[in-house]
Amino acid sequence: MKKNIYVLGMLDWQLEELKTIRDADLCRFHSLLTTDELMDHEAGFDELLRRARRQLNEGDKPDAIVCHWDFPSSCLAPILAAEYGLPGPSLEAVLRCEHKYWARIEQARVAPECVPDFEAVDPFDPEAADKMKLDFPIWLKPVKGFSSQLGFKITDREGLDKALEEMREGIGDLGHIFDECLDHAELPPEVQGIGGSHAIAESIMSGDQFAHEGYVRNHKVTIHGVLDMMLSSDGKAVAGLRYPADLPDDLVDRANDVGRKIMRQVGFNDGCFNVEFLYDEDTDKLWVIEANTRISQSHCEMFRMVDGRSNHEIAVSVALGDEPTLPDHKGDFDTSAKFYITKDDDAKVTREPTKDELREISDEFGALVEFEAHEGDTLSDLPNQPVYCYNVGYAWLGADSPQALRERYRELVSRLPMEFSDGNRLSTEM
Repeated sequence: MKKNIYVLGMLDWQLEELKTIRDADLCRFHSLLTTDELMDHEAGFDELLRRARRQLNEGDKPDAIVCHWDFPSSCLAPILAAEYGLPGPSLEAVLRCEHKYWARIEQARVAPECVPDFEAVDPFDPEAADKMKLDFPIWLKPVKGFSSQLGFKITDREGLDKALEEMREGIGDLGHIFDECLDHAELPPEVQGIGGSHAIAESIMSGDQFAHEGYVRNHKVTIHGVLDMMLSSDGKAVAGLRYPADLPDDLVDRANDVGRKIMRQVGFNDGCFNVEFLYDEDTDKLWVIEANTRISQSHCEMFRMVDGRSNHEIAVSVALGDEPTLPDHKGDFDTSAKFYITKDDDAKVTREPTKDELREISDEFGALVEFEAHEGDTLSDLPNQPVYCYNVGYAWLGADSPQALRERYRELVSRLPMEFSDGNRLSTEM
């Protein structure tokens, strides 16, 4: 009999990835709610929970619930799994990672050397700026945010006042949903009263970014992959994310030890996670950015290229209560990367590749290419743009060596028929 796997907000491309896992023919994959529903902040957490319960009650009996998205999906999944007697972490364990202030408290208890100074901030307190204890510069962000929205690097009091004003105007969009979620959890005294309308201030961390991905089953923490960021040739921008990472073994061991301590401390079990780090080589300082309670979707194609199957296989196995088969590097390539496709200067997109053109080039290179900029878009209007260039899309690509990987990327980008109003093309520099 086939297993019914419910995936929160499953998209078509995710379904195609799931079909590559071992024994996929023994599974039936269902989308639990749509991505539009999950991104509808007006619906509220409790309403999404009601809709999910109704779908599960009316559909095939679930054997596993899998989550690949951030909040609110990440917190819906443990509640639903518990209600249907399925493997999964507790809501409190997830919140000890998702609630940024609570997360820092728990991280500091087991790895204080990797945690920046931090404090909770109430943007609606008229004396919030005066009460701030941290010295500038600082990062200020919501205790539960989306992407990098309402995240500020602040260097002085004027910048703090401006950031607090912007937070008061926008933090409630997601904050009220998070508050509804917190009502389902048992919060410790040090976190009670610090909800979705609060922010966290942190001292500045610096270094090169990398991450590891793993899972916890029967309270045993296993790391199954390490990835690192590749910088552009001038060192000013991130060129892409690479798997497997090219890092010293002792640094990987240190990070893995910290990640295991954190996941044990938060009580995380029967689920997947990834932990993001910064490493400052000059000071030999290792920082924890955050722990996420899911596999990363941007990693899936890279795992498939190197290991022969995506990390979805691990997520599904753990959700079913089975012991996963670890990656064995039996894919088509020795190394892989998710590259950021960029352009140096601002312009309007006057032509983008057709579906047939994109399919032909992708098939030739064994690549996956996705664009976020489309015909008619002005690059400076796109959200979450880096400082030194404009990001127009992504390319997942594999090769037999790091040098060959970069060369294949340059060739791929040079072939993409994307045109701009200034007459310039996509950047091939890295």
